[in-house]
Amino acid sequence: MTDWIENLPPTAKAYIDGQRVDEVECVIPDLPGIARGKAVPATKFAKQGSFFLPNSIFFQTITGGWGEAAGPEGFVEPDMILKPDMTTATAAPWTADCTLQVIHDAFDTKGNPVEMAPRNVLKRVVKFYNDRGLTPIVAPEMEFFLVARNIDPAKAIEPMMGRTGRPAAARQAYSMSAVDEYGPVIDDIYDFAEAQGFEIDGITQEGGAGQVEINLRHGNPVRLADEIFYFKRLIREAALRHDCFATFMAKPIAGEPGSAMHIHHSVADQDGQNIFSDADGSETPAFQHFIGGLQKYLPSVIALLAPYVNSYRRYVKDHAAPINLQWGRDNRTTGIRIPISPPESRRIENRLAGMDCNPYLGIAASLACGYLGLINQETPSEVFRGDAYDADEDIPRGLYAAMDLFDAETRIHELLGPEFCRVYSIVKKAEYDEFLQVISPWEREHLLLNV
Repeated sequence: MTDWIENLPPTAKAYIDGQRVDEVECVIPDLPGIARGKAVPATKFAKQGSFFLPNSIFFQTITGGWGEAAGPEGFVEPDMILKPDMTTATAAPWTADCTLQVIHDAFDTKGNPVEMAPRNVLKRVVKFYNDRGLTPIVAPEMEFFLVARNIDPAKAIEPMMGRTGRPAAARQAYSMSAVDEYGPVIDDIYDFAEAQGFEIDGITQEGGAGQVEINLRHGNPVRLADEIFYFKRLIREAALRHDCFATFMAKPIAGEPGSAMHIHHSVADQDGQNIFSDADGSETPAFQHFIGGLQKYLPSVIALLAPYVNSYRRYVKDHAAPINLQWGRDNRTTGIRIPISPPESRRIENRLAGMDCNPYLGIAASLACGYLGLINQETPSEVFRGDAYDADEDIPRGLYAAMDLFDAETRIHELLGPEFCRVYSIVKKAEYDEFLQVISPWEREHLLLNV
């Protein structure tokens, strides 16, 4: 037990600080990004090198139903071997006792990575870059809403009550006073993040009522996806301490902006140099090719960036979300934005992903599109100038249309993994069928007596 503790990451050891570790949560992200796994006593974790879970956790829909994706062997639920990645060991600071969390990777009984596991999907895409001497770098932005407790699904979601006793106000982007309204929640987010060793680049008020954005530092895609996976739970726990909910729905409140997970991309060569910039600071062909890849292939992965029926409510003209694949310089109306930066930090921002996406799959999908652009030397359109909301729409209008594009693009399947793509398609279509069984208030209001 002593050796195990000594080999923990520094922040985990600092959190323990002489305490006895009571429990370890052995977790793995499923297709939606929900933490699945087991909680075990720390003494047992110290003695085990792995544990087992059935592969059916990757066939489950967001409602708890099942997609018929088991394959020719049938739904026999064989076990996967889950092995801890001890570099991900971190605190669970909201618990009453001393608890750690550790992300695990999934392998089959022959030792091969389970292709359906989202973390393995992202690792697979990163390896394509690494095999060519390239290192992808990402910097995600997280948007979410703090809302009033909602225990009745039939009731509309409302903004949380601020410290002044008034609901959080909309249309107050970048307002420090607006952030102060829910300062106690933000304080706990900071405290939890510090205990877990996560560096927050900044917190700002977004345009929606109770909508917050957290920017993370740039770095390794897998590590950043791990942080987002952990952050979602951290933020929810902080909100619950103050009698409100944190939601990562793409569009939780009608008439308000949606929540995005913008992904900033750059790529380094073997010498650590940004391949988007030449020695003289000018833009390189690789920079153009990466943009071209995003423009050409993003439609086929929208189903990963916008994975639910609610996701498509975010893509609304003039509501702070892109409706096309234009690219522009310092232009937040385009789907692909080039932020202001010095040449060594030149990067490309994908603004299409919703915060409801699984971070491993959203980052993997975006990287896959850029990779195909680099390899196939795709040429982008002319840079867009002006308001891109006036341009034609390029984004599927719903999940089923997005799934048709996803199913048809075999070049993306080769990067993400054919078995993952097969399972994802089946599960998402099963989820859509579940949605079709629900009759909405709009249908009851407008169709009940009028048709």
